[in-house]
Formats: sequence, C-alpha cells, structure tokens
Amino acid sequence: MDLRLGVVPLPLALVIAALIAAFAALGQVPSDLLMAIAALSLGGFACAEIGGRIPLLGSLGFAAIFATFLPSWLVHAGLLPKPLTEAVSRFTDQSNFLYLFIAAIIVGSILGLDRRVLVQGFLKILAPIAAGSIAALGVGCAVGVALGLGLRHTLFKIVVPIMAGGVGEGAIPLSVGYAQLGGQPQGGLFAEVLPPVMFGSLTAIVLAGALNLLGKRAPSLTGQGRLQPGEEDVALSGPAPTAAPPDLEAIGAAAVLAATLYLLGALAQRLWDWPGPVVMLGLAVVIKLARLATPALEAGAYANYRFFRANVTYPLLFAIGAAKTPWEKLVAAFTLPTLATIVATVLTLTATGFAVARVVGLYPIEAAIVNACHSGQGGTGDVAILTAADRMQLMPFAQIATRIAGAITVTLALIAFARYGR
Repeated sequence: MDLRLGVVPLPLALVIAALIAAFAALGQVPSDLLMAIAALSLGGFACAEIGGRIPLLGSLGFAAIFATFLPSWLVHAGLLPKPLTEAVSRFTDQSNFLYLFIAAIIVGSILGLDRRVLVQGFLKILAPIAAGSIAALGVGCAVGVALGLGLRHTLFKIVVPIMAGGVGEGAIPLSVGYAQLGGQPQGGLFAEVLPPVMFGSLTAIVLAGALNLLGKRAPSLTGQGRLQPGEEDVALSGPAPTAAPPDLEAIGAAAVLAATLYLLGALAQRLWDWPGPVVMLGLAVVIKLARLATPALEAGAYANYRFFRANVTYPLLFAIGAAKTPWEKLVAAFTLPTLATIVATVLTLTATGFAVARVVGLYPIEAAIVNACHSGQGGTGDVAILTAADRMQLMPFAQIATRIAGAITVTLALIAFARYGR
C-alpha cells in the first residue's frame, strides 16, 4: 500500500480500474463525488506519472500536459469507456470542481502573503503584463503577416484569442462579438478562435516547465514562488518544523471562508457582470489587509492550499481534459503558419515579462510565469501552467493576468474589430 501512483496506493488503483470497468459494463458510471474522487485520482495521477517520467520532457512540465491532453485524446480515440466520459463530464459541469479548487488556492495563497508585499506585488505585476501584451501583439502580428496569414486574421483570430483569458471569458465573448459586428455565424467563428486559445495554453505550459528548470540551474533568477525579494511570510514557505499544525476546526473554517468568498463573487457576477474570480480575489485581499482573519484561520487557509495543490491538481486536469478539451479543436491549429504565430506570441509575452521584471523589482522567472498565464486557457490554463512551473502560490497574480488583462484584451479587440475588422 506504500507503493503509490501519485497519492493512490497501487492495490487501490487496480481495484478502482476494476470498479470502473464493472460499472461501465453495467451501462452507467456514477457521476457522484465518491466515484469522481476515485476515478479522477486514478486517471489524473496515472497520466501525470506517464508525462513526468519521459526523459528530458518530464522536467518541462509534461506531467501537467499529459494530465490535461492525454485524456482528451483518449476520449477522441474512444479508449475511455463512454459511460466514464459521460460521468466525468456531468460531474465537472455540475459540481463547480474547478472553482472550488481556485477558491482554495487563491484564499490560501493570499492569506499566506505578507501584507506589504501583497500591495507592492499587485501593483508591480501590471508592468510586465502590460509590456508583454504590447510586445506579443506586435511580434505575433508580424510573424503571421510574414507567413501569409494576413493582418486582420492574425490579429483577431490568433493573437487576440491567445491573450483573451481562456474559453468562457475569452473565446466565447470574442466569437459572439465578432458575429454581432460582422454578421457571421457565431459557431464558425468560435471554431476559428478556439484552437489558438488551446495551443497557446499548451505552449505556455511547456515554457513554464522550462522556466522551472532554469530556476533550478540559476537560483538568482527566481524566488522559488515568491514574486519579489523581501517576501518572507512564514505561511508561504510552510510552518517551521517545530510549529504545531493548524487545528482541524481552523482548516474547516478556512474551507467555509473560501466557499463564501466564491459565492459572493458569483453573486456579483449575476448582479453586475463583475468577473466572479476577480471579486473573490479582491475580497481575499481586503480580508488580509484589514486583518479580518486570525493567524489560526490564515494557517488553516494555507493548509487547504497545500492539500489542494498536492492532491487535487492532477485529478482536476484530467477532468478538464476529458470534459472540456475537444481534441479535434486542438488539432485544427496544427498548420505551420498558425503554430509559428502562436509560439511567437506566447514566447514574446513570456520573455518580455522576464526582461521587465528586474526594472520593477520582481524575480524574472516568477514574472515570466505570470505573463505566461496571460496566454493560458482561463482558470484551467492557470492551474496547468502553475503546476508545470511548480509555483501554485502565484495563482492570485495569475488571475490578474488571466481575468483582468484578458477582459481588457477582449474589450479593446471588439472596439478595434468594429472599426477595422469587418
């Protein structure tokens, strides 16, 4: 039982596989929480184990890549039992699994930050994001035009979708806006802008893994998850070896706090169309800055963060890959000019963050990773990118790059499309 596949003991992995096969043979795999815990743990950690053990590539974040994209291919190839795929899709759609994870990660990492550093970090990270967005826009369009894709197609169908904030917050609003402004069917436009979003996220995952590898070889370039020098909060680096662990009631209270902040964000989105995750992030910042959480509650929130990062990341990526990542859309991006344009855009965005970081007093590798999240597949991309980089504590800053910068990108793109894109 001590021989494990991720966190799953090997004998249990064999039992779970047999259980899934038995339920699939009966025609329906349960889509409840209990089956999800077993099936997603087995699938997520098995895929991550395969990707992480590939020579050379394993150190470039391929555990996260395989945990996300291998299940997508397995569904496309019909190698996952259809009842299992349907159960995973139902659970992912109905349980809000992704936002439970993001809530725990954001609240735990925010409450573990030093208050002074928190304010400075949020202000400073805007500089590399803005500089990277402008540079990526110029380089991406130049590469696309040089390869014969045309300026309008490159700008509106490739470069802008990459930085738009994912599928739900980026590709869908863009395609709806393009359809309304251009008088074209929204479905066809969505099929055009989705592949750059997905392959851009894949490129960012690989770059994040490479940055993690660079950080191990050049320690002076990284804060090992800390955004800037002087960020020395106990919670971020973990409690001291002699410190008592947080009590179970504090961990439970922190879980309720995370759920409450998510629901407040969801209500704000319903009432005023404010992005729910950004509202949640802002409320967590207010709680930290106003000292509304006790040290025990902060320690409980950080314990939840560590639990979700270690045990839930790969199962979540497996669910996203199987339920939310259509393999056909990803393959549609595989033309040489489009691939070159996507890689050039994401590489420029990430490299600019690396270059600008020292100017504003940030660690280059951390700033580059946050910039890479600007080209990610929304919240799912943030999880995969930060997992590949082994820096999940950057999630609050990744949300700024994804949500706020993505919303600004979509708004400016639709204004430009109304004047020049039709």
